[in-house]
Amino acid sequence: MKPQVWRRAGVSLLLVLGLALPLVVSNGYYQQVIVLAYIWAIATYGMNIILGYTGLLSLGQAGFFGVGAYTAALLMLKLNWNFWPALLAALVVSLVLGYLVAIVSLRTRGHYFAIFTMAVGVILNLVIDRWNGLTNGEVGLVGVPGPGSIGPVSLDSDLGKYYVVYVFLVVAVWIAWSLRHSLPGRALLAIRNSEDLAEAIGTPVMRFKRLAFVLSTAFAGVAGALFAGYMGYLGPDVTSINMTFNMLLYLLIGGIGSIAGPLLGALIVSFLTQFLQIFQDYQMLIFGPVLVLLIIFFPGGLASVPRLIRRRRARDHAAAVAMAEAAAIEGSGSAKEGA
Repeated sequence: MKPQVWRRAGVSLLLVLGLALPLVVSNGYYQQVIVLAYIWAIATYGMNIILGYTGLLSLGQAGFFGVGAYTAALLMLKLNWNFWPALLAALVVSLVLGYLVAIVSLRTRGHYFAIFTMAVGVILNLVIDRWNGLTNGEVGLVGVPGPGSIGPVSLDSDLGKYYVVYVFLVVAVWIAWSLRHSLPGRALLAIRNSEDLAEAIGTPVMRFKRLAFVLSTAFAGVAGALFAGYMGYLGPDVTSINMTFNMLLYLLIGGIGSIAGPLLGALIVSFLTQFLQIFQDYQMLIFGPVLVLLIIFFPGGLASVPRLIRRRRARDHAAAVAMAEAAAIEGSGSAKEGA
């Protein structure tokens, strides 16, 4: 069977498993862990576009996540907007703010870009934390409405919210896959490999870097709006720099630049965190050595394991063929000498 057929069969199986998962996992707590992992995976797909595809380390992702979350929540609570137009507004605000930040931040490179975006994230966190009149500061926002209903189908139940987030996750994965295999995606990969060389061959580097940055903030804003509608409450902690480092952890474990990496990393880390709650004060001491070992043995993350296995099999097969050919040549030489 051709590799493409296997790939399509695998994707179809994963889609079916995702649809059937809430029917199999009846425990409400585990369902919540899965849904939150989906939401953080959507935001991490945005980080993967800017870091994995373009090679730029943006440390302000949690700030834009909070912008999307608070935009949607405030519109629903203060202006009585429905969830869906509020989510669309969160997307627009994240896009516009991301574009404005990109104009300034992309004038820097390397560590300076990472530091600048981290500063933007910290500023957004401080604004949300200190603007008591709008965001309620440390108290946060409570009673944020959910997705409501579409006709006779209610989406405010746990099952309805799961499928809403799941659909957005599938769309995020599809966008990430389509971008990677498109002409702009190849341009982004060229910029990651060598920005100077990409510019020398005529690639509009700054335009594509802005595109990657804006897309990353859009993913974060939508994920934030989904988080607000799912949880029903918000606090300034969702915009902290720790959340950005969590996304980076998901990406490192899952695989930077891969399609499955953000989702794989978010699910694995989320469930490991739940199982290691008894060692809550020492979680980073556990994750640290595990991350170091993972980078040493699987530098491409867990998503690269199937590729490494295929390469190992191909190398072993080539070695076996070479040994068989050598044995055949040796045997034929011996036969000629005997004759």
